Amino acid sequence: MRSHSRSGFVIAVAILIADQLTKFVVTDLLGIASPGDAMELLPFFDLRFVPNVGVSLGLLPADSPAMRWALVAMTAFIAIGVGIWMTREKNGQDRVALAMVLGGALGNILDRARFGYVVDFADLHFGEWRPFLVFNVADAAITIGVLVLVIRALLVRDKPDSSAETPRTPTENLENA
Repeated sequence: MRSHSRSGFVIAVAILIADQLTKFVVTDLLGIASPGDAMELLPFFDLRFVPNVGVSLGLLPADSPAMRWALVAMTAFIAIGVGIWMTREKNGQDRVALAMVLGGALGNILDRARFGYVVDFADLHFGEWRPFLVFNVADAAITIGVLVLVIRALLVRDKPDSSAETPRTPTENLENA
């Protein structure tokens, strides 16, 4: 089981690195580092700097240092819970989904601790219609991980472990005594 936990943490760290690397490329190398800065890559996809001071959908805005650190603490607490769940999870698909959530959470926690906001930059749009808020790699990983967990919880029934002993009826217990 240790190697499974380790692989989950490797995936989480890979997502954290990918998140931070893409943010560095966008803000430092490409210079898209101030509100209003943008670069069109495709007719439906721009790089656009958006400092997100809240959590999902801009809820709970961290408009004071106390609120900022409260959000860091709250999301760190949640990340710890996800990490513990991941180490105990037996299903490989759920473990990968939890690793995605953990890696994304760590990327956004690091931003909030360093800058006081989360760096969002991916702007998917169709003309003026924007089906998503501006997001980042961490947000995408969290969203995909949560969707996998929800879909598996609602729609997928894992087969029982065939190596586990099947329970005996009271009559069978008496006969074997």
